[in-house]
Amino acid sequence: MRLFGTSGIRRLFDRELVEIALRVGLAVGANCRKVVVGTDTRTSGAALKQAVLSGLLAAGVGCYDAGVLPTPTLAFATCNFDAGIMLTASHNPPEYNGLKLLNPDGSSYTLEQQEKLEALILDDSLKAASWTELKSSACYEGAVEEHMTRILQDFPEKRKIKVVVDCGCGAASVITPCLLERMGCNVIALNSQPSGFFPHDIEPVEANLTGLMKAVRESGAVMGIAHDGDADRMMLVDDKGRFVSGDRLLVMLARALKARDVVTTIDASMAVDEAGFAVRRTVVGDTAVSEELRRGGGGFGGEPSGAWVFPEISLCPDGIYAAARAAAIASQCKVSELVDSIPIYPIKRGNVAGKAPADLATCLMAMSPLSVSNTDGVKLNFKDGWLLVRASGTEPKIRLTAEAKTEAWASRLYETGEKIVKSAIKGGS
Repeated sequence: MRLFGTSGIRRLFDRELVEIALRVGLAVGANCRKVVVGTDTRTSGAALKQAVLSGLLAAGVGCYDAGVLPTPTLAFATCNFDAGIMLTASHNPPEYNGLKLLNPDGSSYTLEQQEKLEALILDDSLKAASWTELKSSACYEGAVEEHMTRILQDFPEKRKIKVVVDCGCGAASVITPCLLERMGCNVIALNSQPSGFFPHDIEPVEANLTGLMKAVRESGAVMGIAHDGDADRMMLVDDKGRFVSGDRLLVMLARALKARDVVTTIDASMAVDEAGFAVRRTVVGDTAVSEELRRGGGGFGGEPSGAWVFPEISLCPDGIYAAARAAAIASQCKVSELVDSIPIYPIKRGNVAGKAPADLATCLMAMSPLSVSNTDGVKLNFKDGWLLVRASGTEPKIRLTAEAKTEAWASRLYETGEKIVKSAIKGGS
């Protein structure tokens, strides 16, 4: 049984997930002596947290409960611990939950670490510590303030701008509005009660942010900020109420940081390579971006889904720091003008429900690509465009991304690929 996906363990909340959480605590406790635990706002978070804490305590670990907070906030706090455990399903629907394991540098557990931990989780011989070795748990109440204080060091000037923030009733509710107010912003907070009952689909994509876009237009704000459930992602709406694509936002943030070396994923726009950075590409997933930054260095990393990694803070995607950086940008120029100055090619992204059949790559060869890359899924390269087809690591979906120099060519690549994928799934069922 494979427990870990590309971003930790995620699944529908049920008894089995509670049992997994208990065993994760026991397994982490086999190698760590001091662990900090936090949750996003999901209603199942408290139950899972108690299971994890029970496992840690049974293993003889000194554990600390950081409460409800974003993943990047817990990651920043983990520098004082052997490991961090975040109870979150990130951008998945509210009926899901999961566990993300964090290293002291803020990065997620590597594939090697996950495999070793999974072997322990599934090992029936895993034992509790002796009663003489058991420790107690304690509250860790300073994580949010510590994270804000560190971010504010980079933004000492007051930014007197109007900003709309949609926290989605997720973990950003406990930090982003307050952080921006302390930066001097006039904040209009939407869905900032940390209830875990998401008012719209929590993934910060354009289709889910119509309320934010409308609020920016009607309020005259200089921008809008959106987070996912655990706030490791941040996406932007400009002063005209337009959703800013992740590819453009990647270039915008990298330029604001004056980054020379940028790490991004294989599905990011080819326009990133044309923006003047030294670009290194990884498989899709923020874990891969963080691993590459740790291995080869770099001033900034991210992927178009909204995960932005600032190595000077930590190797965890930090939607909170990204929100502060965006506010600093918006205080200096019109976001819409900056966005329009960044060339971008037509790009289409979408999903097909189902599991990838074994012969999918062979079926895709009917499109007659000029070359093929198997770095992550199948990337078909054509003259003036490309198509990437890959299985999701978190959901039973096949993700498609197509980019080309013209809208018609991008649409044709995407639609042809989608048709082939659907036919392959149907033929394999």
